[in-house]
Amino acid sequence: MSQKLLSKIDSPADLKLLNQTELSIVARELREFIIDAVATKEGHLGASLGVIELTIALHYVFDTPQDLLVWDVGHQAYGHKILTGRRDVFNTNRDLDGISGFPKRSEGQYDTFGVGHSSTAISAALGMAMASQLKGESRKHIAVVGDASIASGMAFEALNHAGVSGADLLVILNDNAIGIDPAVGALKDYLTKTKSGKETGRDNIFESLNFDYSGPIDGHDLPKLLEELQRQKGLKGPRLLHVRTTKGKGLKQAELDQVRYHAPGKFDKITGEIPVKDDTKLPPKFQDVFGYTLVELAQQNDRIVGITPAMPTGSSMKIMMDAFPERAFDVGIAEQHAVTLAAGMATQGMIPFCNIYSTFLQRAYDQIIHDVALQKLPVIFCLDRAGLVGEDGATHHGNFDLAFLNCIPDMIVAAPMDAVELRNMMYTAQLGINSPISIRYPRGRGKLLDWKVPFQQLVIGTSRTLQMGKDIAVLSIGTVGAMVQELISSEDLEVTHIDVRFLKPLDEKTILAALESHEHVITIEDGTIVGGLGSVVCDLASAKAKTPLPHIHKLGIPDSFIEQGPTADLQRIAGYDREALLKLIKSL
Repeated sequence: MSQKLLSKIDSPADLKLLNQTELSIVARELREFIIDAVATKEGHLGASLGVIELTIALHYVFDTPQDLLVWDVGHQAYGHKILTGRRDVFNTNRDLDGISGFPKRSEGQYDTFGVGHSSTAISAALGMAMASQLKGESRKHIAVVGDASIASGMAFEALNHAGVSGADLLVILNDNAIGIDPAVGALKDYLTKTKSGKETGRDNIFESLNFDYSGPIDGHDLPKLLEELQRQKGLKGPRLLHVRTTKGKGLKQAELDQVRYHAPGKFDKITGEIPVKDDTKLPPKFQDVFGYTLVELAQQNDRIVGITPAMPTGSSMKIMMDAFPERAFDVGIAEQHAVTLAAGMATQGMIPFCNIYSTFLQRAYDQIIHDVALQKLPVIFCLDRAGLVGEDGATHHGNFDLAFLNCIPDMIVAAPMDAVELRNMMYTAQLGINSPISIRYPRGRGKLLDWKVPFQQLVIGTSRTLQMGKDIAVLSIGTVGAMVQELISSEDLEVTHIDVRFLKPLDEKTILAALESHEHVITIEDGTIVGGLGSVVCDLASAKAKTPLPHIHKLGIPDSFIEQGPTADLQRIAGYDREALLKLIKSL
């Protein structure tokens, strides 16, 4: 693959030496570079392909890094990284000890703000612009935000403030009608109908918020982009440029199947085809166990509804949406709204299954406490991608839900060890529990092939003793317990293993018995050890266990942010993988 021009670009200063014809060549080479890299290394494809021309134009017209450029979410920032000095290390993208898949301040001055979650860019760029005002600095501030992200409440809060701030802020609306799944909502419909802000006058929503609106313009017309951005560079105050792009631009399959090619995994860089995998002989993904189980329950109970904030495919809520379209709702990138919407439904006797990635539930913490738990509303939170999620890194790991939910009164906190337990927890949750409940499970597959078994009601707050031994007891919570059980069996270890299942309410009777009858107790969890199972067991031991207390050893995610890499490597680094547990048991 020829990269004659791209190979010479080590910074935006090199880009500025080229003419417009050469910039078009760079656009082609940059697309080829990204396609080639993602085809073999995996990652986020469609979003970056869609903003190639925009990325080049921004760095060509503006004086980055003196002018501050913020990318929302960061799925679309591969081109930005390649043009700002990371071309030769881009092969390490999302690798352990490599560069992050998202903009990250520690990687250099061109990444002005660390991102990964949506809808933060306008607030961050406005903060930068207001700081420049206070310091008397002359620089430009640009936020690039997608049409799905700009519909989020936080983005609207930022727009509302920016419109009266007088700050020198340019918001570029990258409108491709899709986030990870197709964008939803009234604002999406409005943007689709918008032809020209000047034609709609004060009916234009952004002009009503005191933004100087321009567009929409073709985001793949490089000369037009350069002309318009040069004009914007000469303006001040809050402005919004509406740019229409095609996600996956330049790869036919990615344009036609934008959901699948958002992050397609490995594919043929020439044809674009994704290899067909035979998953029929593999255990199911936990998200699919959730999706099919929800439909099975919904068939039996017409009060069950499903809610997800913009992740119907990733969470497998799409299975419910296909089966019961009138009872399953994608509310867009709006986790706060999703939680309180579920609370409102619960007041009227509905049974809402609110499915949110663990890392994104952090965005709705007040709503969990104030709108759900305080009112003891039986909302069922199904937390996907709990624990370490791998190559998406620190912004996406679901490390904290066990700890931050455990401290909320009346919240039931559960974590199944396997697919059967997940089904049974979901079944039990919809039988009439008068409290909110969270059920967490990880990204990826479990180990059970035979998982579609008849439902069994669980007793809330009970654990399972899977093996009795002596001297050492291992207390596990969640799917890490399957690893523990496999280790005990394969190594013929004479230790006790208890699948705790419920962090709250805790099975104090069983755990106290283990504390009082074993010399060593090991807790292990795929979550932070600060405030998680280990902390809870230590508190219980100090408060209620008879002396002498056993030695308690806590394994889990340490009190630090874990970066990107294969999940197995990250668990090894964190110190709670199979080998770490075996080494500890043998040392004891």
